[in-house]
Amino acid sequence: MNNFTVVIPARMSSTRLPRKMVLDVVGVPLIVRVARQALKSNANQVVVATDHQEIYDICVAHGLNVVMTSSEHQSGTDRISEVVGKLGLMPDEVIVNVQGDEPLIDPELINQLAQFIIRKQTAIATLAHPIHSSDEVFNPNVVKAVINHESHALYFSRAPIPYYRDGYTHGGKVELPKQINVLRHIGIYAYQVSFLNLYHQLPVCPLEQVEALEQLRAMYNGYKISVMITPDAPAAGVDTLEDLVRVRQIIAAEEYE
Repeated sequence: MNNFTVVIPARMSSTRLPRKMVLDVVGVPLIVRVARQALKSNANQVVVATDHQEIYDICVAHGLNVVMTSSEHQSGTDRISEVVGKLGLMPDEVIVNVQGDEPLIDPELINQLAQFIIRKQTAIATLAHPIHSSDEVFNPNVVKAVINHESHALYFSRAPIPYYRDGYTHGGKVELPKQINVLRHIGIYAYQVSFLNLYHQLPVCPLEQVEALEQLRAMYNGYKISVMITPDAPAAGVDTLEDLVRVRQIIAAEEYE
């Protein structure tokens, strides 16, 4: 199934690792690595969406499909909405948003998410995996998801949800509940183009601002988000210099083999 488009938002303004989109990863810039990985999926096209001329020029030099977008967007979803308009995509088409710092993303995971949203017919679909570490449950940098019996999200939060009243303890180790999975949200999304055409009209909501989670805007305004559960966490992306070193080592080892 290849009736979907991958869009990769790529900004230059990274604070933890400056200019990370153009940093070298075994001979090519990071954004090129990500796009080449996405091209291994079944997508009918892969498009980089950027607001920076250097990133644009790098993509052109490497033969990648790239679109220049506004620098005023508040979120990656806003940027993707602009790309949808520029590409002239039909309302019933699907967009998969792959982050520009995910050079190890599994192409099959991209395919699975695209198929999942087509099957579920919701505005948005995303991924989650079970948390096995109690430290992650209470880590505000780990976003948790709660879903219903139809795999639709009930809520996303940086807080420990669902809160296991009779199992969690304060200050020390905790025992994770066995009756229910605590899910970690993974920041890859699929969208119906019809939703993206309307997204810019949705007002920013208080929950989105408090949690700093843009997907809450869609839920607050009545849109369903389907959550596909994958058993294991995907390979981590590049947020820090240590991440970059790790990814370089992994890719160099794979290419050597």
